[in-house]
Amino acid sequence: MNENQPNRRSFLKAGLTLSAATLVAPGVAIADVAEKEDAFKIAVGPYLQTNFNNSMTILWLTNKNAAGWVEFGEQADQLNQKAYGKAELGLMQANSKLNAVTLQNLKPGTKYYYKIVSKEIKDFQPYKLTYGETVSSNVESFLNAKQVKEEVSFVMLNDIHDRPESIPHLLGLVPAAQQDFVFFNGDIFDYQTDEKQIIDHMLQPCVDNFAKNTPFIYVRGNHETRGKFAREFAQYYMHVGHTAFTLGPVRFVVIDTGEDKEDAHPVYAGIVNFDDYRMQQAEWLKTEINTKEFKKAPFRVVLMHIPPRYSGDAHGPKHCTELFEPLLNKGKVDLVLSGHTHKYMVHQPDKNLNHYPLIIGGGPQKGARTITKITADKNLLVVSMLDDSGKEVGTYTALRK
Repeated sequence: MNENQPNRRSFLKAGLTLSAATLVAPGVAIADVAEKEDAFKIAVGPYLQTNFNNSMTILWLTNKNAAGWVEFGEQADQLNQKAYGKAELGLMQANSKLNAVTLQNLKPGTKYYYKIVSKEIKDFQPYKLTYGETVSSNVESFLNAKQVKEEVSFVMLNDIHDRPESIPHLLGLVPAAQQDFVFFNGDIFDYQTDEKQIIDHMLQPCVDNFAKNTPFIYVRGNHETRGKFAREFAQYYMHVGHTAFTLGPVRFVVIDTGEDKEDAHPVYAGIVNFDDYRMQQAEWLKTEINTKEFKKAPFRVVLMHIPPRYSGDAHGPKHCTELFEPLLNKGKVDLVLSGHTHKYMVHQPDKNLNHYPLIIGGGPQKGARTITKITADKNLLVVSMLDDSGKEVGTYTALRK
């Protein structure tokens, strides 16, 4: 739990008690300020997500319902292609604040330029739609990575716990612009309250620092399963659950470990079923470790918030050990990256327990925070974990088996 959160909330609450006149410059009418603040605009974004299959998903939010699209091309001054949100049953994505547009069939290794555009929907009647203003972003760019590239590089952050200032601080130690992607390994929040929290404590810091040009990937931690907004939380991202993809010499496998408490715990009031969810993922993992993509990859890296071992005796961690560790051993994974414990640690392979190296990132307090950098080519995988002063506090090197 973020010990600073009550103070921050008290400060914000106190700020809201100031009169409007206090906040308005001399000579500016209060009505004019209110009208300006209420103007249609992009609330946050764009931010990038991808599975590295020659596609890129671009997300953003507006402050009012709208219809949106992306204009893009291979030249900054020639955005001659246009893409819209996924159509469902013939209906294009519209009349919402949240936009998610996937650019498909991109050329490998090609730099693309893009901007997001939204047109306000002022009135939506059955037979008449009234548009308002149109707004757009600056032209941004991203590199569509080659799946068969020779080397991959990424960084992992975990257990931020509603301390958004940690995101730019840690990324300043290992610039995101030099990475193929940024991975958030859960517990970026204490719990899910509302959309504003998601924007202020994660999306905006990401947009400000890297996410317009470098994609990020996200898996839930146990804290993201909590709170009244937990069921809406996932829609703000391309995915926050289990998935697998290949980039360069690495097969990446992402597992959603759910909650660390038992399903019957009173705080959940009988409305969760994480045991069954984890069992479904175990069945999926059985299939994944037998795929050609997994078996033939020079390196196999698994990312999961709750470690499959060394994270205590609570029900969730014990269930993760029971379900996932035998499969990770059978699949001969080369590395597992986790968080959750708030104590950074490098656990070496153990022939009687975890046959794989397990790296656990730290957090969330100052002095305990970490950022972990991973690079791999077809012969060598190297891990370097830095604390928030920039000091290296953990390393691991693996040779291709």
